Amino acid sequence: MKLSPIATETPWFRLEVEEADWAAEDPADLARWMEQLLLIRRFEEKILDLHGAGLIHGPAHASIGQEGGAVGALSVLGTQDKINGTHRAHHQILAKLLNAATPEGYDPRRDEVPGEARAHVQRTMAEIMGLAQGYNGGRGGSMHMRIAEAGVVGSSAIIGGNVPHAVGYGLADKVLGRDHVSVAFFGDGTLMAGQTLEAINLAALYRLPVVFFLENNFYAVSTHVGEQTRETRLTTRGAMFGVPSIECDGMDVLAVRRAMQWARAQIAETGGPVFVEAICYRFLHQSGPMLGSQFGYRDKAEEEFWRARDPVTTLPPVLERLGVLDAAGLARLEARVRAVVEQAAEALVETPPGANAPQLRPGLLPDVVDIEQGIRGDLSELRGARVQEADASVPAQPTKYIDAIAAALLHNMERDPRIVLIGEDIHRLRGGVSGSARGVMEKFPERVFATPICENGFTGMALGAALCGLRPVVDIMFGDFTIVAADQMFNGIGKFAHMFGGGFGIPLVVRARVSPAAGYGSQHSMDPSGLFAAYPGWRILHPSTPHDYVGLMNAALACEDPVLMIEHQGLFQTSGPVPQDLDYIIPFGKARTVRSGTACTVLTYGAMVTETEAAVAATGIDAEILDLRCLDIEGMDWPAIEASIKRTNRVLIAEQTAHGTAHGARWVDEIQRRCFDWLDAEIGRVHGSRAAPVVSRPLNAAALADAAKVAEGLRRLMR
Repeated sequence: MKLSPIATETPWFRLEVEEADWAAEDPADLARWMEQLLLIRRFEEKILDLHGAGLIHGPAHASIGQEGGAVGALSVLGTQDKINGTHRAHHQILAKLLNAATPEGYDPRRDEVPGEARAHVQRTMAEIMGLAQGYNGGRGGSMHMRIAEAGVVGSSAIIGGNVPHAVGYGLADKVLGRDHVSVAFFGDGTLMAGQTLEAINLAALYRLPVVFFLENNFYAVSTHVGEQTRETRLTTRGAMFGVPSIECDGMDVLAVRRAMQWARAQIAETGGPVFVEAICYRFLHQSGPMLGSQFGYRDKAEEEFWRARDPVTTLPPVLERLGVLDAAGLARLEARVRAVVEQAAEALVETPPGANAPQLRPGLLPDVVDIEQGIRGDLSELRGARVQEADASVPAQPTKYIDAIAAALLHNMERDPRIVLIGEDIHRLRGGVSGSARGVMEKFPERVFATPICENGFTGMALGAALCGLRPVVDIMFGDFTIVAADQMFNGIGKFAHMFGGGFGIPLVVRARVSPAAGYGSQHSMDPSGLFAAYPGWRILHPSTPHDYVGLMNAALACEDPVLMIEHQGLFQTSGPVPQDLDYIIPFGKARTVRSGTACTVLTYGAMVTETEAAVAATGIDAEILDLRCLDIEGMDWPAIEASIKRTNRVLIAEQTAHGTAHGARWVDEIQRRCFDWLDAEIGRVHGSRAAPVVSRPLNAAALADAAKVAEGLRRLMR
């Protein structure tokens, strides 16, 4: 037996700076980086003071000790380059904002701190304090911040949540031909999260201009990196995906700057991505002002070792040796930085006469009446679009439902070059596993991104791309797989607009195929739309006819809000007329009256529409049937629902899906609120069993509602 060592061909280095590197830098830049280090440090110390005084609601995750990495990394980025971070991102956000506010040629040794920089400091402080003048109206606080005009696209407090977003930023830049770089900042704990590795692989697969910037501070809260992984050389995670990787001293501003310069050069040469590990240390505990040693998970000797490498104290001797700043010059920087931070705090906090503690100045808190603003848009982007309901007088042709799906997607991709298709196996098998993307790969290969099996990763990538100019269509092979992507679907897309104050779009469509009666078993058979209904940022569509599918998909792909489109496999081989001119919409929030009646109202959707028609025919009950089409509670056609119930005085909700994931309970609550005085009977519900569908044919059928169960529900309601 012979064992031969395997060497990687991927560039993989440790970087160290030399004296000549320092001498090569512009003295004004060196002074500016010193000013930024001091400002970030004093800012966070003030934040901890305010937190201790009870003036910050929520945590304060200080980055004290890690400022050198942020200042060095951000010195290489322009305002148009994009970043995101995690729950610990004050240092990166402040460095990005300060650079955006710094005029060319700025030298802190002679120039005053720009007014825009002062404003950034105050608004960042206000956001952390939860105040109205904060960048996100106080909704994000310490852990969630978005300042899109400065390239801060949105941080995430979920470990690993932000990393796929940066891949999406890079995807948008590549597709739209922009020469920008995007950086995901994260820690050693985040590197252990599955979606982080999914994101690195996706960026490598598509050669995207992304830097994965790992701040290895050795601790995920209190768990040492040696307790997180057997392989503690963390740059291996880049190399194993074929991503050029470099390790540097994260306490050294210039070492990090050189690493980022190397990363940009690699991206220019190869397209990207690059993995940077900056070895650093957070001086304090996970959150708040205490030391890790006070909690017992590290000792004082370790903390003292790293304190001796504090960039705030190690950089001044270097600058004095180079003749950039002497002790007096450093003192002047220190004094004016403290003044900037104190002025920001004084604008927000006061100690009134007779008070023994500081308090917020009056009028700075957001108005509670605005709590629901920004969840989603007003659909003004659809005004002027041609609305076309089914009409026998309009030229149309018989079309299978599955062909309508493919036709709508292809039509919209021809219309809008920002639309990209993302998902598993969408590039082969003549239009994916179900044929719903037929013709797209052949016509738009550069806008089709066939992914590995990594729903969380590619859904997060789609969110990032939607925030940066694309309109992604995410193909979910089976509805159950949306749960695999639950972090990005719900913590990400479902909360994103509201969390950051609203006022911007997330134009993204998730197509989820549901196959409840196909015998695929419990993990491939669910309709997930009831889960999405718990997050009001989502609009939910479930069309029952080919005509409605085309019109609703056209509306979805013109909409600025995220949309879930349910595609029921049981309808794929059904046919119906579709207009020859596909350029029309079905408006959100508009139900279709399938059948008029006087005895009762049946609210239904999707494959249950035809089952309900069959039940009405079998019972002879004169029921009015409404095909809801839009299922999110805020987007339902309540005027039509209320008008129907006021005429019939009875209502039945008919759903095929299992009891636990059905919409009905939520609708019952809303109907009771709106229509109680017009109801002559208890609201009826028809739904599947409490069990999920299974493989056995009779058990599969027993788990789902059908025409017979609707008929039984109608008879019970009329009794």
